[in-house]
Amino acid sequence: MNKYPLASALGAYFIWGLFPFYWKWLIEVPAHELIAHRILWSFVLLLSALLIMGQWRNFRASLANRRLLLPYLLASILLSINWLIYVWSVNSGQIIEASLGYFINPLVSVMLGVLFLHEQLRRLQWLAIGLAALGVLYLSVMHGQIPWIALSLACSFGLYGLIKKKSPLEAVQGLTLETALLLLPALGYLFWLEARGSGHFPHGGTLQSVLLIGAGLVTTLPLLLFAQATRQVPLSVIGMLQYITPIMQLLIGLWFFQEPFGPEKVLGYALVWLALLLFMAEGLLYQHRRRKAWAGG
Repeated sequence: MNKYPLASALGAYFIWGLFPFYWKWLIEVPAHELIAHRILWSFVLLLSALLIMGQWRNFRASLANRRLLLPYLLASILLSINWLIYVWSVNSGQIIEASLGYFINPLVSVMLGVLFLHEQLRRLQWLAIGLAALGVLYLSVMHGQIPWIALSLACSFGLYGLIKKKSPLEAVQGLTLETALLLLPALGYLFWLEARGSGHFPHGGTLQSVLLIGAGLVTTLPLLLFAQATRQVPLSVIGMLQYITPIMQLLIGLWFFQEPFGPEKVLGYALVWLALLLFMAEGLLYQHRRRKAWAGG
């Protein structure tokens, strides 16, 4: 039992919020190569964790169930797509649009719940989703193209969460299986780069090599902290805390990397933020009414 579940949740979101700095340090490494290293070193770390925790036998036994492989394969593909788009967007100077994806993500998750889990929405929740859609539409019209980075990040992570909601394995075992399913393609790609003479590990210097290995730690640590926290922290609190990450990333993009954020973007983002505030306020009010009705009954 985690004695400090709220601290674990805060730690996870804070680490995710600082991700732009980490990937900027590796800007010379192409995004595809970064993701391959992220998969490799994450697997090494997770496998070590399984052995230390004494869960290796249980993990091996779960692999005998072939029905597990398909959903975890889909989850691993979605997660790698999310990682790839995010790293590429950070290192191509589009941190602000990436942050928009994680502002939208909770509302995408809600819509996936309606479509696939037959969950019901209340009127104000539909209004919140409509406002967010209007914000995305406005940004699309103003820029002459759909904000595909934000939508891709939100949809890939939303679908990943939907699959994980039905996944039976414990957090460390599940993430180990996801990285294991991607390990051979990642290793094959890294060996191919080395054969061509274009690989960066370990030829880019000590710091770069350490950072590439460290990609496994910065990937798995917040995921494990988050998995611990969600078991003990109320979902309503998790829902509020999750906005720490995109807020930090937005501010980092604005203040540290001076990405453009003109007046034409403000209205679109404001509509998304208003949608989130409305959605959260409606949820808190609904819970208050339920508690009051239960106490009165």
